[in-house]
Amino acid sequence: MAIALRRGATPCSLPLRRLFSSEPIPDRKVAILGAAGGIGQPLSLLIKLIPLVSHLSLYDIAGTPGVAADVSHINSKAEVTGYQSEEQLGQALEGSDLVIIPAGVPRKPGMTRDDLFNINAGIVKSLCTAIAKYCPKALVNIISNPVNSTVPIAAEVFKKAGTYDEKRLFGVTTLDVIRAKTFYAAKAKLPVHEVNVPVVGGHAGITILPLFSQATPGTNSLSDEDVKALTKRTQDGGTEVVEAKAGKGSATLSMAYAGAVFADACLKGLNGVSDIVECSFVQSNVTELPFFASKVRLGKNGVEEVLGLGSLSEFEKQGLESLKGELKASIWKGMKFAHEN
Repeated sequence: MAIALRRGATPCSLPLRRLFSSEPIPDRKVAILGAAGGIGQPLSLLIKLIPLVSHLSLYDIAGTPGVAADVSHINSKAEVTGYQSEEQLGQALEGSDLVIIPAGVPRKPGMTRDDLFNINAGIVKSLCTAIAKYCPKALVNIISNPVNSTVPIAAEVFKKAGTYDEKRLFGVTTLDVIRAKTFYAAKAKLPVHEVNVPVVGGHAGITILPLFSQATPGTNSLSDEDVKALTKRTQDGGTEVVEAKAGKGSATLSMAYAGAVFADACLKGLNGVSDIVECSFVQSNVTELPFFASKVRLGKNGVEEVLGLGSLSEFEKQGLESLKGELKASIWKGMKFAHEN
């Protein structure tokens, strides 16, 4: 399919440019756990399109062979294999360089991310136990909500197994960044593919803090009320989709896109591409909290550097202080679950 470019644009200016890079990259195996689900299926499609991937391993408790057969017909580099049932989980994971976990139940109208906790926490704990056994050196990208709790659960599981490496565990918060970019660009009347907005904190409600004062390109056209409204919409982006789908789903397509963007960045970092910076929920010393989302420089070891917050507006400073209590409670809830179950 031909893609029409706006005047003066180049293919590298397209929003999806990073998913269709033709750079020569060594072979990498990516495993998706929960590949037959609402996020897993479109995520599998998008990961299949990344030239950095040589082997795409798809796993779920059921339905995976069909997804694998479907995706395998796409004429891109990656070989696709499908696995289902717990008996095949180890085979799906062996040799993986990157494991992505979208597994879990979706959010429904009226549900908070905490409502998902008991089910998804158990799923993540089980899958991470297998990762520690079969591919302990892999980068792990956790999408399963509530990320503010599931990432600490994963960390505790890996610690217990003796395989924990803080540089290799990520909570995927890229969707918050994508929403902030999209909403900011529309309000400021800027080309969305040129916009960047860092988002820090966590990945639920008020713990999501977009730093519009650091947005690029900058603009003087937004009032304080505009910034407050954009912040609120970014924080409530997931609820906006859940309500629009009227009980028939959550943010699956945009989340799959975000997951693919972050996976692509991780793979480029692994292969030595320089200056790869993305926001992610990782072990951090940026604040007094043990985990925090901020800009992270990616490289051959996973996290090469956790970057500071930079200069904040007064509104953002207030938001930062407001989110800490809720984020701390979510982190400790995850740690407690890992130890007690």
